[in-house]
Amino acid sequence: MEISKIKKALIEQKNIGLSGNLYHKTQLDFAYNTNHIEGSTITPDETASIYDTGTILTSKDKVIVLKDATETKNHFTLFKYMLDTIDDKLSIDMIKKFHFILKDGTLTDSEKEWFNVGEYKKKNNFVGNITTSSPDNVADDMKNLLDWYNKIPNKTIEDIIEFHVRFEKIHPFQDGNGRVGRMIMFRECLYNDIMPFYIEDRNKDFYIRGIKEYQTNNEKGYLIDTCLNSQDNYERMVKYFLEDNSD
Repeated sequence: MEISKIKKALIEQKNIGLSGNLYHKTQLDFAYNTNHIEGSTITPDETASIYDTGTILTSKDKVIVLKDATETKNHFTLFKYMLDTIDDKLSIDMIKKFHFILKDGTLTDSEKEWFNVGEYKKKNNFVGNITTSSPDNVADDMKNLLDWYNKIPNKTIEDIIEFHVRFEKIHPFQDGNGRVGRMIMFRECLYNDIMPFYIEDRNKDFYIRGIKEYQTNNEKGYLIDTCLNSQDNYERMVKYFLEDNSD
């Protein structure tokens, strides 16, 4: 299937605003999975409720974490913005905007002056045992990353995964790096006529191991295989919704 048809369908369905289509399903699945990888307590049913009604229907004994609900809602907005800017070249400003949309209004984060929503981190952070860029080096490291990436002609999925690994190693923001990075992967696949994908929560352990092996041992196979598996899964979903119109 031509990727241009997928892009066209996602944009048209976004603008129409109807449910039960590829755009609707992508919004729900992407938001649930990418947030759940980061520890969100919002369930698939609650994700659908937030998207469809702006409310949360849950059991009386469950306590809803407001930050999790806000980030779910924000991810829907982020996906819409990503499609609205899909024809623009990836840039530092775009990546910062991604982060701002994702973290805006999260009370435990955005109200902290040092958190710097939509801007680079002010405090050191880390991922597992991996040392990330210091706040003083983030701007230069991100510029170098974008310079390297934007010089690549005819980008492949391997190039996009490489960008993701380098982005996560820099970890430019105080929080939300994984979700911003995974949105960039989806976006860059769509932008470069490659079947897009998102990482499913059930593959979280493979994904995390893949990034670690890639960064520490230059073993690329684990992460690439995980991404290709996710790509196959999304392609099956695309065909379910669009195959009748693919010829």
